[in-house]
Amino acid sequence: MDPFRGKGGIQMLLTAEQEAQHVVSSARNLKLQTLKHAKEEAERDVALYRSQMETDYRKKISETSESSGSNVKRLEEETESKIQILKASASRVSPEIVVILIKYVTTVRT
Repeated sequence: MDPFRGKGGIQMLLTAEQEAQHVVSSARNLKLQTLKHAKEEAERDVALYRSQMETDYRKKISETSESSGSNVKRLEEETESKIQILKASASRVSPEIVVILIKYVTTVRT
């Protein structure tokens, strides 16, 4: 006898399908949360690095304040260029980084 015949069997199949959809939805949400968290961490790391670089820049400026103005100007330009690159990289995370982060998160959690 087929266990899925009749109203009880149909209800079992509908319930199983709903549970499967819920599991898939939960997994998708977890993956999105993990990616969002990884992106936030990457942006924090970039901001921290930028802050450290700005501190180093100020230190170099104070050390070279007695140097010629051209050295100070060159340091300002180099640092400003690096800051612009970091700002641009903070607004986007490359797909390669996302893939690496996904692999890292999945290997850490297993």
